[in-house]
Amino acid sequence: MPDVGDTAPDFTAPLAHGDGDTTEFSLSDVLADEAPVVLAFFPGAFTPPCKQEMAQFQNDIDQYRELGATLYGVSVDSPFAQNAFRDENGFEFGMVSDTNKEIIADYDVSIDMADIGYHGLANRAVFVVDADGEITYKWVADEPADQPDFDAVEEAVEAAA
Repeated sequence: MPDVGDTAPDFTAPLAHGDGDTTEFSLSDVLADEAPVVLAFFPGAFTPPCKQEMAQFQNDIDQYRELGATLYGVSVDSPFAQNAFRDENGFEFGMVSDTNKEIIADYDVSIDMADIGYHGLANRAVFVVDADGEITYKWVADEPADQPDFDAVEEAVEAAA
């Protein structure tokens, strides 16, 4: 698993960014202009814990913007599901669709919820990446319903700005 001080694994994947639109997104392409970048991994759109997490990030979006940071949700959901999730909840940040599960493998945050029949989901995790591509903060949930310490994420973003 990449750790604080490591270079963040680069990736290219579809980005859901509202009104049904998707574009190709590469982490390395946005670092110069959008860092620090917050990658908020979540198991699945429309689930209560994921909605709670993304809603809190949305509540804090102005603070992230003031710090010059950009937030992206990351899940294995299709970009179409992510756009519906964004639109239904008024989320103003893009969501990266990792349907091929390569990003969650590179960040080593893949989990199975075998008791309900789901395998290869993104565990709830947050990585902050600075303009040089270095991971400056990492948090990974012990249990999929655990929520990040949002104050700690914001402090990490401020330190990386």
